[in-house]
Amino acid sequence: MGVDEVAAYLGVSKSTLYDRWRPWGLRGHRIGRYLMFRERDVETWIDRQVIP
Repeated sequence: MGVDEVAAYLGVSKSTLYDRWRPWGLRGHRIGRYLMFRERDVETWIDRQVIP
């Protein structure tokens, strides 16, 4: 998934995703000059976001 897709899926802006993916612990991969995410990694990250 590209940055556009993930940002839309999470409901955040692209700039927020670029700034926060590492601090959030979201696994991303550089493919050439593009930042890409595996759908299963995004789903796993969402599952870990539990409100206490």
